[in-house]
Amino acid sequence: MKLSRLLLISAVLVSLTSCDDLFEPALENNQDISEMYKDPTFARGILDNAYLALPYSNSPSTDAATDDAVINQNGDDYKKMATGSWAANMNPVSQWDGRYHAIQYCNLMLENCDKVEWAYSSEILNQMYCDNYKGNAYALRGLHMMYLLRAHAGMVDGQLMGVPIHLSSEDSKSDFNLPRNTFKECYDQIMSDFDEALKYLPEQYTDVNEDQVPAKYAQKGATNAEYNRAFGINHRGKIDGRIISAFKAQLAILAASPAYESAGVASYEDAAKYAADCLSEFGGLDAVDPDGWKWFCNKSLIDGLGATSENPKEIIWRGNVEESNTLETDYYPPSLYGSGKINPTQNLVDAFPMANGYPIADANAEYDAKNPYQNRDPRLAAYILVNGDKIGATDGVVNTAADSKTLDGLNKENGKSTKTGYYLRKLLRPDVNLNPSSTTKQKHLSARIRTTEILLDYAEAANEAQGPKANVGGANYSAYDVIKAIRKRAGLGESGKDPYLEECAQNQDKMRELIRNERRLELCFENHRFWDLRRWKANLNEAAKGINITTDATTGEYIYKTFDAEERKYSDYMIYGPIPYSEILKYSNLKQNEGWK
Repeated sequence: MKLSRLLLISAVLVSLTSCDDLFEPALENNQDISEMYKDPTFARGILDNAYLALPYSNSPSTDAATDDAVINQNGDDYKKMATGSWAANMNPVSQWDGRYHAIQYCNLMLENCDKVEWAYSSEILNQMYCDNYKGNAYALRGLHMMYLLRAHAGMVDGQLMGVPIHLSSEDSKSDFNLPRNTFKECYDQIMSDFDEALKYLPEQYTDVNEDQVPAKYAQKGATNAEYNRAFGINHRGKIDGRIISAFKAQLAILAASPAYESAGVASYEDAAKYAADCLSEFGGLDAVDPDGWKWFCNKSLIDGLGATSENPKEIIWRGNVEESNTLETDYYPPSLYGSGKINPTQNLVDAFPMANGYPIADANAEYDAKNPYQNRDPRLAAYILVNGDKIGATDGVVNTAADSKTLDGLNKENGKSTKTGYYLRKLLRPDVNLNPSSTTKQKHLSARIRTTEILLDYAEAANEAQGPKANVGGANYSAYDVIKAIRKRAGLGESGKDPYLEECAQNQDKMRELIRNERRLELCFENHRFWDLRRWKANLNEAAKGINITTDATTGEYIYKTFDAEERKYSDYMIYGPIPYSEILKYSNLKQNEGWK
């Protein structure tokens, strides 16, 4: 990685030099790092690069490396990874270069932030701007390190190791041949960065009145107008204290999980407390948004969001609201001019319970195999397109049957048609039209962290720590209370009761199974399951199944037969990802995770 890092360093320290340098005298258009001291716009650009490098994506690609989905394009790297080709030199989930590049930007900001003239008009305004950018740099460094740890931590000589920690910027004279730090050292450093960020950042970016300016700035003469410039609503979208509390909950539940618990850095009690602390900022159990499970297609809410709007109740941190039809182009069925790229599996469809709350295999479920989509969990219809469903601005009917007359049918055309008998609905706006003669776009909301995720973190941690009905980590609610609220908003149960939940609440193991399944359903296609299965040390090799639907020539009824659509081929050591092969070749002090070559 030395070459790529040196290229990055050069890009940061020197702007593009034009071909005029071939002539004498050369035109001066170079900028070194000292230029940021007098140019706050240039300085902000350095931190902006750390934001732009964040690994958030609306594409649910990693789900296709699990039992939840299949990609219909044969050359896709995630398909290769899931079917036996994952290697240290073929790793589509690698975070190595991207995260370290971003950390370089963060370190440059931290080393130079105090030297920047952020505001000429006022010393205290200058200090507040400095605090804002310094706090964001600490938070971003911790966040990028967290994603490095999740992707590349692993066992080395029987010890859980992390990645090399970089707390200063690098140049051509830096030593790149660094050993890996332990998982514990990485965890501690990330938490330290988050705590340091909290010293500088507000809980929430908001405009304040004169008497609401924080004392540490008011004592130095800051006016509310100045404070609002440095920490007001115009900064919404950047990291604040509430978002950092969510980062801590995410890190703690990772560290407490079976794959990482040997490091001894966080217990489930710790994870429950971090999640409860985060949720306290959003009303505790009241953080359950009644419409939160449909956040991606709430038309009136999304269309009303602006750059400085408060987040919806369901969203802790979001990306920009953008008008596009990219997701629909990728995932709509081909009859509606889409590529149908992600195909949900029968495995996932079967994970949705009946409307009465019972799993379909339970004797009390009243599941009808001849009408498999009737009386099901409402989330199934909201997240997955099944045979006969409608979507799109023209309400086009989707026929996924093997004997379909359209390209929507099973395996009708390679690279376009479904390989499982299902198409994606979640994340998509149903009012987009892709017809070339009347194409439309709609606004899309990108949810980076949802309150539902942190609620499920709490439920998992609380149940593991003390069982289904214990209030843990200072919360006044239990794992049972969280799951009850989430299932109730989805419309599960009968006569106002949820008998299957009550059954699970009597047994920690059954509650664990239910919590993990609720997490699977609520967060499907949001790039969680790939990482969840690994941190749980769960079965990675359940084949991705599909449904073959044909019409009985005599009765006209549909006949449903499941089949294995795609194998999953992972070795046991693959609960941890590899260090890039190219890095191992270059640096003698960098050791590979066990099992990887």
